[in-house]
Order: sequence, then structure tokens, then C-alpha cells
Amino acid sequence: MATFLYKLGRLAFRRRRYVALVWVALLALAGFGAASASTATSSSFSIPGTEAQRAFDLLEQRFPGTSADGATARVVFKAPEGEKVTDSANKGEIQGIVKELASGSDQIAKVDDPFEVQAVSQDGSTAYVSVSYKVNSMELTDKTTDALKDAGKDAQNNGMKVEIGGDALQVMPHTGAAEIIGVAIAAVVLVITFGSLIAAGLPLLTALIGVGIGVSLITALANVLDLGSTTSTLAMMIGLAVGIDYALFIVSRYRAELAEGREREEAAGRAVGTAGSAVVFAGLTVVIALVGLAVVNIPMLTKMGFAAAGTVAIAVVIALTLVPALLGFAGKRVMGRKARKAAEAENRPEAKPNMGTRWARFVLRRPVWVLLVGVLGLGIIAVPAASLEMGLPDDGAQPKSTTQRQAYDTLSEGFGPGFNGPLMIVMDGKGSSDPKAAAERVREEIEGIGVVTVTPATFNKAGDTAMITVIPKDRPSSHATEEVVHGIRDAGKDIKADTGGEVLVTGATAMNIDFSQKMNDALLPYLALVVGLAFLLLMLVFRSVLVPLKAALGFLLSVVAALGAVVAVFQWGWLGSLFGVEQTGPIMSMMPIFMVGVVFGLAMDYEVFLVTRMREAYVHGESPGQAIVTGFKHGARVVTAAAVIMMAVFAGFIGSSEQMIKMIGFSLAIAVLFDAFVVRMAIVPAVLALLGKKAWWLPRWLDRALPNVDVEGEKLQKQLTEEPSVPEGGDGGERELVRV
Repeated sequence: MATFLYKLGRLAFRRRRYVALVWVALLALAGFGAASASTATSSSFSIPGTEAQRAFDLLEQRFPGTSADGATARVVFKAPEGEKVTDSANKGEIQGIVKELASGSDQIAKVDDPFEVQAVSQDGSTAYVSVSYKVNSMELTDKTTDALKDAGKDAQNNGMKVEIGGDALQVMPHTGAAEIIGVAIAAVVLVITFGSLIAAGLPLLTALIGVGIGVSLITALANVLDLGSTTSTLAMMIGLAVGIDYALFIVSRYRAELAEGREREEAAGRAVGTAGSAVVFAGLTVVIALVGLAVVNIPMLTKMGFAAAGTVAIAVVIALTLVPALLGFAGKRVMGRKARKAAEAENRPEAKPNMGTRWARFVLRRPVWVLLVGVLGLGIIAVPAASLEMGLPDDGAQPKSTTQRQAYDTLSEGFGPGFNGPLMIVMDGKGSSDPKAAAERVREEIEGIGVVTVTPATFNKAGDTAMITVIPKDRPSSHATEEVVHGIRDAGKDIKADTGGEVLVTGATAMNIDFSQKMNDALLPYLALVVGLAFLLLMLVFRSVLVPLKAALGFLLSVVAALGAVVAVFQWGWLGSLFGVEQTGPIMSMMPIFMVGVVFGLAMDYEVFLVTRMREAYVHGESPGQAIVTGFKHGARVVTAAAVIMMAVFAGFIGSSEQMIKMIGFSLAIAVLFDAFVVRMAIVPAVLALLGKKAWWLPRWLDRALPNVDVEGEKLQKQLTEEPSVPEGGDGGERELVRV
């Protein structure tokens, strides 16, 4: 692989104008596709294999035209102090708004008058108007949403408090200025690392081109592939981080080759052949981990994984082709005067050891203490992970300034927290001799479970299926509401045995509970899959058994510690105000498994770029301890810069208005901190120091069985030592021996 990439790097360098033109054309085509694509009209959410989904599908079949998947809204009214919504003036205002809403858009399926459907609180202070739409929230027109927003303005002017909840006002998430700050920090780190504006600008430019192509393609295909609103944001987050890092590794190796006296084209070829091999492997691990999310069998998560994986694949190809092409345009300016002097000083025998060398020697002197401090420190941080509770957010997790959150709080005060998460009970009476009697039995059983309200059964035209609405006592995301759902389902088993009627629980709350359960069940199997994959891939790369084992265990430690930090901040509220957490609650169901997939790939990045240098030195005759020092001498600075850049990019998304984006940004940033600076920079060298030569042991039979992927470029080095190469600007007849 290294030999092929070496030739690819030289080709891209020589044909740099064509390569740059191709990537600019691809960016323009992708941008044109995004600009001309119709706005995405749907973002469906389904959970195959769950009871809530089966009930939802049954409603669609037995109650045609009810738009079970349509958007909903609740316009909540609260009378002024000392008044009631039932007072003639207030009642007239509300009923006028009901008529206004009903005639305001042809997308509206039904508007309920609160005085007819008993949607007035017992003290008369609060009422709500339920609005059902024929289409989902992403298909609502501006005219429809504007009519909803304007509905209560007159009543609000007359003193009533009017707030709107539900998913009808769902908006695209925004990340705020923090994202720009993250990119700015990345730029500063690159300038400090390279000491050259040209060298620092290359990774940023190529990463932005890659993300631009990836996000534009996602936007262009959003309507066709039914991609959610967060898909492009997550792809941008991951693509930007890995795009900068992969280009950083190539540029860094290119500068190192120039410092050793290589011609520019030869340096580009060697950089792509060596560092590029590691980029391919690292990118492959990220892609596999993201695509592997498909095993969870949640369509939304699968699409997010594939979209992000596509962006990562683009970043890899750009690093292997566009980066060497741009290096050709940059010339020797990629080094910079100060950088050249620093490189010359570092290569002198009497030169002062750099920070990486000094740290490696410190670890070699005290490996046991470094190992204990690292493991115990992460172990303490991981403790909160034992209290992990997963769920999906509702309007109660919105910022307090939003109308959705205020509508949520007003409903909780007037009717009780459960009114924000009603349960829909579907009774399939086709197997029952008396469906009405079976439905009545369902009502009686549910009332005995302990809920606020159980509405009478509503039958379809055929009379074989009934809907019953249940209002729990507690808020939708509470453990008590989850117990109510399980209690109804347990009672449904007895009802089916006695009456033949099947009882199914659905609704947004039940869907969230089932989704969280499915994600929880999939977490450990997916973790085992990822760790097993890490072990096999690293065994292939490092020709060792213990190095992959150490890498996999270190990855597990950093992931659990990151989960502990997430629980402490977002579930317990520790330092919550610092990160903009206004409402604590369960951890987003898909966050842990998504974090595992992404962090796995990033952890392997650092493992490969750091340890391949150690293995290369060991293979060339250095002692195990000296090989560790050599690896840190050449790799620590680059890995540190890459980790800081990734943390800055991910942390930039903490400013998002979307709770899921905020949580994933924090979790990835903290996971990179733990994995790069504690696991890879401290625990890894300490373990390797304690293992000595045993770290690189591999049974002979296994060594013969495993293919040699040559990530560190040993075969390439041997080939370049033995064969002549064409110098920059030469032709087939002009040859010189490559200086090694």
C-alpha cells in the first residue's frame, strides 16, 4: 500500500493543476446540487421491531386519513392573575383563535376547542388548543407556521399568556459563534505547530473543501434519502476534525522529508507513502465504525453514520491527492524561515531534546507511577457512568426562553407534568369476540395502574380497533412514566389472554422509551464489535498481540471516562451552567453509541501515528525503550496538535441550540482529551516500557497468516534504497539515487 500511495503522491504533485481543478470542479458541482435541490420535506423517525412502531403502523392502517405521523401543536393559554379562561371575554378570545387556526391553512387536519374536549384546568386558569396537521413538521409551509405563531398575539395583547408547544415549530439547529471560534483555535494551533502561515493554511483549506463537498452532497440528497436535520451538522463536525488532522499528518511528514534534504516531489511521495498509509488506515477505522452503526437497525442512526462516513472518506482522498498537489503550489514556503532553522537545530547531535523526548524519558523512569495515576484518574472520572440513564429530550429540555419550554411549563403547572407526554393505547380487537368489552377492560386495567386520565375508547369505522389516550402523572422523560408504560404492557398480556384483544402502547413518549431501550440493548454488542475490530486491525498493523490488546483496553477506558463526564454534566448538572445546560435529564439515547463509533476511529488515529514510529525504530534495531523515545520525538508534537484541533472543533458545537449536537460535541471533545493526553501519551508508553520486547511479540504461525499491509512503509523504504528515482522536473532519462 505504501508503494502505491508513494506513486500517487508524486503523481498528484506533478499534475497539481489538474488535481486542484478536479477538486474545485467537484466542490462547484456539489454546491450546485445543494443549491438546486428541493428543500427536504421529511425527516421520518421509525424504530423497526418495537411495540410502539407496530402500534403506530396499525393506526395508519386502521384509521386512514388521521395523519398519525402529522405534526402537532398545543397553543397554551393562561388567564391573567385573578381571572379564568372560562370568563366570557377570555373564552371568546380563545374560541376566536380556534376558528382562525382551523381556517388558516389547508395543511391543518383538526383543531380542538378546549371547552368541548375538556382541555381546561380544574382551577380554570389554563386551557390548551390541540392542533393536528396532515403533514409532518418538515413539510409545513411558512404560511402554516406563521399562522400558528400569530394565533395568540391578540389574546396576548389583552393580557393572557399564550405559548406554543409541540413539534410544529421545530426549527433547524444552529451552532452559534462557538463553531467559528473552534476553527480559529485550530488555525492558531496549526500556526504554532508549523511556524508558517502557508503550512498552517493548507490543512484548513483542504478540510473546508472536503466538508464543503460532503455537506453539499448531503444537502442535495436530503430529500431523496430522507436525511434528518442533524445529519449535515454531525458530518460537518466529524469531517472538519479528521480533515484537518489527516492533512496535518501529511504536511508534517512532508516537512520532515524536506528537512532531511529530499527534493520536493520526492518528499511529497514519501509523505503520502508513509503518513498517507496511516491516514488510510485511520480513516478506514472511522468509516467502519460509523457504517457499523447500521447493526443497531435504527434507520435514522444508520443514515447519520453513512453520511458522516462519506465525509470522512472524502477527507482521506483529499489528504492523499489535494494536499500533495497544494504542497507543489506552496513550494519551499511551506517550511518558513523559523521552521527551517528549528529543523536544522533539532537534527544536530548536541540539540536540546524536544518536549516529546523529555516526556518519554520521564515515563520510562517512572512507568508504574504514570500508569497508576492515568488509570486511577480516568477510573474516578468514569464512576458517574454507572448511573447512566438514557432517553430522548422533550420540550422540557429546551432553553427556558423558548415558547416551547414555556408552554411545557405552563401545561405542567395547570394540568400536571404528564399532560406533556400523553400515551396512545391501541387495542386491536380483531381477535376478540367483543371488541367493545375488551376496550372497556383495557380502560379499567389502566385506571388501576395510577394515571391522571384515561379517555373513553374511540373505535374505527370497522369497529375492530380502538384508541385510548392516557395521561400519566409524571413528565414524559421520568422513570415513573416509563414504569407506567411497562405496567400497561404487562396488563395487556393478561387482557389478550382473557379477551383476545391485543393492547399496544405508542405515542411520542412510548416511542422514546422503546428507542432508548433499543439503544441501550445495542450498546454493549456494538462496543464488543468495535473493540474486536480494533484488536484485529492493530494486530495487522503492528504485528503484535499485546499492543492491540493495550490499545483496545485504553480505548475502553477513555470511552467510559467520557461517559462519566457526560453523566456528571448533563444528567447530574455538575458545571452545567458552564456548558449551557439549562435542564438536566437522561442522556441522549444515541449519544453513547455514536460516541463509541467516532472515538474508536479517532483513538486509532493517535495509536497509529504514535506507535508506528516506535515500531519502525524497533524494527531498525533500537531497544524497546529507545524506540519509545524516538516515537515521541517525531510524533508527540503532531499528535498533540491534532488532538487540540479536534477538541477545539468538537467543543465549538457545544454552543448549538440542539441538545443532541451540544451533548455530542462535549462528549467527543472530552473523549479526545482523555484518549490523546492520558491514554496515548501516558498509559501507552508506560505499558510499553513495562512490557519491553514482549510488546512486539507475535506467534510465528500468526505472523505468516496475517497479510503485511506495510503501514509504516518498510517495503517502500527498502525499495527506495535499492532503486533510483526521477528527480523533480526530470524525465525518464535523468535519474539520481535517492538519498536515504
